[in-house]
Amino acid sequence: MIGAGLSALLVLGGVAVTGLPTASAAPAVPTSASTSQSTSASAPASAALLSAMQKDLGLTKTQAVARLTAEHKATAIEGKAHKAAGAAYAGSWFNPDSGTLTVAVADRDKAASVRATGATVRLVEHSARELDAVKRRIDRLHAPAGVSSWRVDPRTNQVVVDVVAGHQSDNDVRTFLSQSRAAGPVHVVETAEAPRTFAAGTVGGDPWYTGNVRCSIGFSVVGGFVSAGHCGQAGQSVSGWDGSYIGNIQGSTFPGNDWSWVNVGSGWWTVAVVLGWGTVSDQLVHGSAEAPIGASICRSGSTSHWHCGAVQAKNVTVNYSQGAVYSMTQTSVCAEPGDSGGSYISGDQAQGVTSGGSGDCTSGGTTFYQPINPILSHFGLTLLTA
Repeated sequence: MIGAGLSALLVLGGVAVTGLPTASAAPAVPTSASTSQSTSASAPASAALLSAMQKDLGLTKTQAVARLTAEHKATAIEGKAHKAAGAAYAGSWFNPDSGTLTVAVADRDKAASVRATGATVRLVEHSARELDAVKRRIDRLHAPAGVSSWRVDPRTNQVVVDVVAGHQSDNDVRTFLSQSRAAGPVHVVETAEAPRTFAAGTVGGDPWYTGNVRCSIGFSVVGGFVSAGHCGQAGQSVSGWDGSYIGNIQGSTFPGNDWSWVNVGSGWWTVAVVLGWGTVSDQLVHGSAEAPIGASICRSGSTSHWHCGAVQAKNVTVNYSQGAVYSMTQTSVCAEPGDSGGSYISGDQAQGVTSGGSGDCTSGGTTFYQPINPILSHFGLTLLTA
């Protein structure tokens, strides 16, 4: 059972939506901690991860290395810039072309202090607090099915509302947009299709199950793992790729939030790993520092395996058919049914668990994840790190 447990957990994605091509395959073995830590100290990512970024982001190896290095620097600058801006902080984003972090500031007198941190400054009219307040007012409205999502966009200094193509003239959508514009600065964007969650019916040999629903592990925590809330309800029994009992869902919320956590026992154990499905080497998780808008990010899932893209927006409200989910992060990484709950990782830093989106990994798409740090805080969990 112990051997099967390790194989199963790795297939499930010890800290990610990851796993092996088949349940019967031997588990992908992560590089040793000493080797990975040594590599991390001398390079921004493994050769395999750089290869995946080249494939999904259209970069050369040199460009991928430079981008990861710049993103690491931008992540470090962001916290300092936010503190320097104070109440005038209006959001930030990473520019992959210039390799710089731009911070929006709503007070000209704060600009010099923010620039001193190494950030580029853009002066804007509304602070992040003001725009967040607008978004909270919109969150209280009843959103019709023709409205896909809404979010604070620091680059335009507005709240952006996404409307599904062909629905802008719907009476209920027009009413929602009118009420939204009354709440504050709003910009409307057309999106191709409505978001959906990425749970799937049972497929033999894939990650973890509640009844006939298959999802993917997000990240290992002390005592278990976290995943998506729409995959199951608190108290439900959870089984692995081989059908053996793992544990039970200890807590789950959906909609409103989309998070859950499962205790692990019965011969299974947890590892601080995101599996690469053979596309990249298994990635060790070293922390959960939040990547900025514009940064590259990769996702591992039990259906579509490993794919990369970029962070597009934060604090997004996603309007699923089951109800709205708040405080999500939007990306250009594709996903498919069965990937729900799986891990998003930037470099060696955990970012969040897959919730849903639109499109697929053939035509491309937009996806949303529930950030990892609020999940840990909500349940009082500790991320397992290498």
